[in-house]
Amino acid sequence: MNSYDFKGLVAVVTGGANGIGAAVAARLAASGARVAIWDRDITAPEAKIADLPEASRLLVQVDVSDLASVEAAMAKTEAAFGKVDVLINSAGISGPTSSLANYPADMWRKVQEVNLGGTFHCCKVVTPGMMARNYGRIVNVASVAGKEGNPNASAYSASKAAVIALTKSLGKELAGHDIAVNCATPAAAKTRILDQVSQEFIDFMLSKIPRGRFVTVEEIANMLLWMASAENSFTTGAVFDLSGGRATY
Repeated sequence: MNSYDFKGLVAVVTGGANGIGAAVAARLAASGARVAIWDRDITAPEAKIADLPEASRLLVQVDVSDLASVEAAMAKTEAAFGKVDVLINSAGISGPTSSLANYPADMWRKVQEVNLGGTFHCCKVVTPGMMARNYGRIVNVASVAGKEGNPNASAYSASKAAVIALTKSLGKELAGHDIAVNCATPAAAKTRILDQVSQEFIDFMLSKIPRGRFVTVEEIANMLLWMASAENSFTTGAVFDLSGGRATY
């Protein structure tokens, strides 16, 4: 396993209590970072998070779709750790499996508010400090659905396509600083987000992956850790594929 030096750095991981976020947060902590885990539910974090030394992790209840909640989480993080050097935007929801014609309008808005609005809110609160210190790494977790579009998942696909565009835009805005803004487009992983969709849809997603299996959260964490490291000093506004061969561009 590759090792990256995050000593002296502070990272925020949204959706960090479980799934992809927890895998990334644990790797960051093991690499020397102090990690603030922002999650809507912090009552039952995975063991890899619950077992982290209290001096190196902070659990903050936050609704990323609500800017005031994100601002309060940022204030708590800065009070505890003083700054934020790394942001991993991993929080997200899939929404229901439905044709666009029958898609519930309230759920369409909710998916955009969490997946796109949450990414916007978190980037908004961390970038001023990163610019002032002339250093930062932002990694947004998009999806291969944002590249290709999944049928009966228009809200999710649209939200993740927008995250890709936001990443490219912000990467250009901050290119004059030592701040890298990139995103990853993983295929589905076996996390709690799969509980939100039908088995038929899960089988469809698996059938689209040439490797014939789902990506693991550890594999995603491996890539995201390099993207968040100081070694990623030139690439910005880029999209890193984690689709097991599915993506065609």
